[in-house]
Amino acid sequence: MTDRPLTAAELEARLDEALDPVLSSRRTATGLAQALAEFDRAQQDFVLRWVDIIAKTNSEMAYQFAARAPAAFRLMTPATLETWIIHAMDVYDNEGLYPGCSAFAQLESFATEAAEAARCVTLEENRHVLELFVQGLAGRPLKLEAGADSYTDTASLFLPARISTYPGVPDNFRLYKALVAHQWAQTWYGTFRAPTGEPPLTEWLGHDGDPETATRLFHALETARLNACLARDLPGLYRDMREIQILAHEVNYSAVWQAAVSRLEDPAATASDSRALLATLRDTDEPAPFCYQGSLFPERVQQATQERLAREKELFRQALAQADKSSTDQKSETAPSGAKEPRRYELESVPDPDHPGQFIFMLTLDGQPVEPPADVRALMDSIVQDLGQIPEDYLVAAGTGGYRRQVDEKRPEDVWMGACHEEGTFLYNEWDHRRKHYRKHWCVLREIDVHPDPDPFVARTLRKYSGMLPTLRKTFEALRGENRLMKKQINGDDIDFDALVEARADMQSGMELSERLFTKLHKFERDIAVMFMVDMSGSTKGWINDAEREALVLLCEALEILGDRYAIYGFSGMTRKRCELYRIKRFDEAYDADVRRRIAGVRPQDYTRMGVTIRHLTRLLGDVEARTKLLVTLSDGKPDDYDGYRGEYGIEDTRMSLIEAKRAGIHPFCITIDEAARDYLPHLYGAVNWVLVNEVRKLPLKISDIYRRLTL
Repeated sequence: MTDRPLTAAELEARLDEALDPVLSSRRTATGLAQALAEFDRAQQDFVLRWVDIIAKTNSEMAYQFAARAPAAFRLMTPATLETWIIHAMDVYDNEGLYPGCSAFAQLESFATEAAEAARCVTLEENRHVLELFVQGLAGRPLKLEAGADSYTDTASLFLPARISTYPGVPDNFRLYKALVAHQWAQTWYGTFRAPTGEPPLTEWLGHDGDPETATRLFHALETARLNACLARDLPGLYRDMREIQILAHEVNYSAVWQAAVSRLEDPAATASDSRALLATLRDTDEPAPFCYQGSLFPERVQQATQERLAREKELFRQALAQADKSSTDQKSETAPSGAKEPRRYELESVPDPDHPGQFIFMLTLDGQPVEPPADVRALMDSIVQDLGQIPEDYLVAAGTGGYRRQVDEKRPEDVWMGACHEEGTFLYNEWDHRRKHYRKHWCVLREIDVHPDPDPFVARTLRKYSGMLPTLRKTFEALRGENRLMKKQINGDDIDFDALVEARADMQSGMELSERLFTKLHKFERDIAVMFMVDMSGSTKGWINDAEREALVLLCEALEILGDRYAIYGFSGMTRKRCELYRIKRFDEAYDADVRRRIAGVRPQDYTRMGVTIRHLTRLLGDVEARTKLLVTLSDGKPDDYDGYRGEYGIEDTRMSLIEAKRAGIHPFCITIDEAARDYLPHLYGAVNWVLVNEVRKLPLKISDIYRRLTL
C-alpha cells in the first residue's frame, strides 16, 4: 500500500540524499529517521517535502527543521507548522544562518504565539473596514495609526497594532470598533474644548501640582459622559460597546462617583461639568477603567490643535477673501463708479434640533445668508468642533490673493513613500514559488533619473522617419475623442444609405428587413493612463538600444497627439539589493527638451529583475485616476539576475507580480523581440497579452501600431 508509513531505513535513505552536504560520520540522519518513523505517512511526506524545499536554500536549515519536526507535530497543526517554517526561512533570508537556526529552535514560544495569533486581529488587516467606520461618523476626517497606547490627538486615532484580549476574533474586532468610537467621541463631544473664560486643558489639569492624578480623574469622568452621549445618539453602537465591556469586567461606581455620573448623563452636560466635578472626587477611589478607555495625552492634543487652528484660520480667511472678491466683481457691474459699501461677515447660530445645547452656524454677508462651498463648510465645521464657535477675528477676509488650496505643500499622508531603509529606497516582497510564500522586504529598489544626453538623438530619429510621420499623426488624430460615425444603428441622426440598399436587396430575396438603417454620431472620450516599462539590461547593447529609443520617440510623438497620459521608466540592476528604476518621463511631466535628452541618454545597464519593478510601477499607476490603466513592458528577454533570479524562480515571481497588477485594475501587456518568448510569455501574460516583433529594426514602426490597436 502506498499510504503505509515509511520505515526508519527508508526515511534515512531519503534524508541522507537531501541532507548530504551537512552529514558526516559523526552527524548522521539515523536519529532523525527513527524519530520520524513513529508518525503516519502524511506527516512523514510533509517533513520530507519541506526538507527538499529548504535544502535548495540551505542544507543546515533543512537539518534543523527535520530535527525539530517531531516535537513541532505535537504542538502545532500542519497549517501552523508551515507558518513556523516560513517564519524561520524569512529570518534566514534577512539575518543569516545562525538567527535562522535559532528561529527553528524557538519552537515552543512560536507555538504559544501562534495560538494567540489564531484569535488575534490586527490593525493592518482591518484598517480599511475601520476607516469606513470612522468615515460614517460625524466630524472631521481622522486617520488611523498604530501606537503603543490607544489615544487621539484630534488629528489621528492611535490604536494597538494587534488585539488578542478575547478568545474569539469577532469580539477582538468589536474591541477595535469600541476604541475607535470612544476616541472619536472625545473629538466630537468636546472633551478637549476649553470652556469660555477657562484655560486650556493642559494648563487646567496642572494648576494644583498633580497633573497625573487630575488627568486620570478627568479621563474617567469624561468616559462616563461620552458613554451617555453615545447611548443617546448611537444606541446600537453603544450596545456593542457595553457587551464587549461586560466580557472584560463590569465597571462599578461608588456612591459618590455614581452621583457624579448621574449629573454627566444629563443631555446638556459638557466637558465643563467634568472639570467642575473633578475637585469633589480627588480623595475617592477611582473606578476601574473601561476596556476601550485608552489613555489621555492633553499635551499632544494641544500641539495638534494649535497647528490645525493656525492652518484653518488662514484658509478660512482666504476663502472669505475669494467670496468677497467674486461678490464685489458682480456688484461693480451695476453699482455707480466709485461706490464702496462696507462689507461685513457675521455668524448666526441656530439651535440644533438633533443635539440639545448645540448650535448650527450660518454665515452671512451684509445681513444676507451665504452658502459656502462644501470645502469651506468643512473648514467651518472643523473650527467649530475645536472651539465651539468661529471667533470674530476669523471672519476678517484675508488680503488679496484669494482662496487657494495649498496643493504644492505635500503632507506626509499625501505622499506614498513605501517601506524604506534610507531616503529614496523602497523595499518589496518577492514571491518564492517553492515555499509558496513571499520573501519579506527582500528587494531594495531605488528610483534614479536617467542621465540626460545632449546628443540630438530625437531630432535624428524624426528625420529618419519623416516619411512615415504624417501617416502616423493622421492615424492617431483619428483616435482622439471626436465624434465618430456609427453605422447600422437601430435609431440615430440620419439614414444609413448603404444599410438601406442592403436591406432592400434582402427584402427582395425574401429575407426579413433589418431594423439597423440609421447612422449615429458618438462622442468617444479617452480616459487612459499608460506606463511604459523599458528593459535597460546589458543585453540591449548596440542596435537593440537604438531601436528601443527610436520606438520611444515615435510613441511620444503619437501619444502627444492622442492626449493620453503616459509615463516611461527604464529598469535594470544587479542582485536584489540593487534594483534600479530609471525615470525617463513621469505622468506629470511634459514631453519637453529634458525628457528628449533623457530618451537620448537611455543606455544598457546590468540585469533584468522584473518582479520588483512591476510591483513599484503598479503602485505608481495606482495613484493615477483613469478608467483604463495599462502597463506595457518593452523587453528583449526573460527575467534574469546575477544572484539566481532566473529560470522558474524568476518567471514565477514575475508572474505573481503581474497577477498583483491585475488585481489592482491594471492591464499588463508585453512587447518583446525574444524569439524564445513563446515558451514563457503565455504563462506570464496570458495567450493574447503579448506580441513578438520578429525583426528588431521594425520595432519603432510596429510599436505605435501595437499601441493603437491596444487602446481602440
